[in-house]
Parts: sequence; C-alpha cells; structure tokens
Amino acid sequence: MRTSDSHQAHAVSRRAFLGTAAAVGCTAATGFSAPARRRFFAGHDLPIGLQLYTLGQAPYRDLDGTLQAVAKIGYRTVEGVGFMKRTAAEFSAALDRAGLSCPSTHVPLERDSGGGPSLGGDLGRLAADMHRVGVKYVVVPIFAVPRRLGRQREGEDGLAFLSRAGKEMTADDWRRLAAQLSEKGAALKREGLKLGYHNHNVELTELGSGTALDLLLENTDPGLVWFEMDVGWVAAGGIAPIRLLRAHPHRFRLMHIKDLKASTVPNNAFRMDPADVGSGTLDWKAILPVGYEVGVRYYYVEQEPPFAAPRMQAARTDYDYLARLT
Repeated sequence: MRTSDSHQAHAVSRRAFLGTAAAVGCTAATGFSAPARRRFFAGHDLPIGLQLYTLGQAPYRDLDGTLQAVAKIGYRTVEGVGFMKRTAAEFSAALDRAGLSCPSTHVPLERDSGGGPSLGGDLGRLAADMHRVGVKYVVVPIFAVPRRLGRQREGEDGLAFLSRAGKEMTADDWRRLAAQLSEKGAALKREGLKLGYHNHNVELTELGSGTALDLLLENTDPGLVWFEMDVGWVAAGGIAPIRLLRAHPHRFRLMHIKDLKASTVPNNAFRMDPADVGSGTLDWKAILPVGYEVGVRYYYVEQEPPFAAPRMQAARTDYDYLARLT
C-alpha cells in the first residue's frame, strides 16, 4: 500500500475512534460505565524494549552507566548491535548489573571488520556467545551487497552506497539472499537460536508485481527465518505497516517502533524525517495490536537522528508515551 492508502487507513481509524468516543458518551449518559481501557504493554505483559543504536556512542563509551540509565527510565529489554564492542561475557555482566535482558541483537551476514560477532564465521562459537547473553533471535540488520556491485565510490558515504546497491540489486539477487538467510536460519536452529531479518526502506523497492521484501518473505523458509518490522522505514517506503503485517501473519516476530514527521517523502533511499514516538504521523493504537495479533512479541523503540532533545531524553519521551498507550 502506498502513502495515499496510509492516509486513507488513518482517516478510517480516526472515524472509528470518533464513533467509539460517541458511543462511550451515550453509555455514560444512560448511567452505564464504559469498560476501563487497558494499557497495551502492561495488558499483554510485554516489556518495552530499546534498540541501543538509538543512544549513539553512549553505550560504547559507558556501557554500565548507559544500561542503568535505560533501566531507570523503565525499559526492561534492549536489543544490541552485536555485543556493543564488548565480549559476550562483558555484555552479559553489564546487562545483569542493570537488571535488563537482551532477547535479540543485530549481527551482520558477513564478517565484521571490527571483529564483532557475525554470521560469516564459526556459528557454533557465535551460538555459545548468544546463549551466554540470553539472545533468542539473531537479527540480520541489512542485506549483504553482492560483490559484483563493488564497494563505495569516491565521495560516496555508507548510506549512499547501500542506497545505490539496493536499487541495482535484481530479483535474483534478493532470491539468493533469501536462500542464504534460510541456510543460516537452519544452522542457527540446530544451535537453539532463531534468525531474523530487519528491513529498511530499500527493501520496499518495487520489483515486478511486488517489492524486494516480498521476495524475501516468499523465498525464505517460514520455519527458519522471521522478520523484524521497522515500522518507520516501512512507512518511509510508502507502505502501510498494518497492510504488510496482515499480509504475512506469523512472519514478523519483532518490531522497531519508530515514528515519522508528516514531512517525510516516500522513498527507497534511507531518508526520513524522524519524530519522537507518539508525536509523528503513525497510529500506534492501531499498529501495535495488529502486530501482536499476527505474532509480534518483541517491541523495541528505535529512533533515528536528528534528535530534538538529547538521545536519552528522547528515549524517555518514547517510553513514557508507550507506557501510557491504551
């Protein structure tokens, strides 16, 4: 669904809300009390999580202090970028000291030049480290660029390179990626772990009758590969998140909660105008329950720069909105 459909869905949702509000008013007028609305996360006994990427360099400079500040806000789970440049033992100990858990972390398909965990090395060792931390889902954060597309050109930054590569990838490239994901998913399953894949808006590039993400969903084994929907990037790609969730029940198990300003122009090139959660255009009262209905069980705030306030303050604002959400 493109942006016009998203606006239409928002209008329908608003009409439904107004109708419900009117019905509640009538009930009160006749002397009956309306049932109390329950908060989404507390009502489903779900923790609100935070993807640590949101906090920039803070977790790398001071992991203990950052995790303790996150826990003080009220977050109970985090999602890592690997092990935040620590060993599995160091990361696990810091989580324990803060009273946090890490059910999932982002791990690239290919070897990490910085020496972090990857799916391109010894998967037995990787699995042992993941179990030590308590990770259940190993999430691939982005597609691997086919070697035939080369590397960054002079003057081209990382996002520009990935944007160009995504546009140049063919349907066969995405199918080969799907096969690679299924292979890694099978290997991780033998180790007691699950594989996930996180989208950006590049995967929403149209290819034939669908998108690159459709090809990944259709060509991966549903018993081996699950998906982490980044709602903000889906919306930035011009797709209605609810439509995508309903089209693929039980494939999305994790979600990034990310909001957008109305100025965001639909694109497939890593561009968005981010907003604090709840202050943007996305209808979280509709999106989150549909996610739960189709199988999402891990929810993480992830906010992109630029920030209107310090990053930790943004994380607090996001948490406060979600904790109250009914």
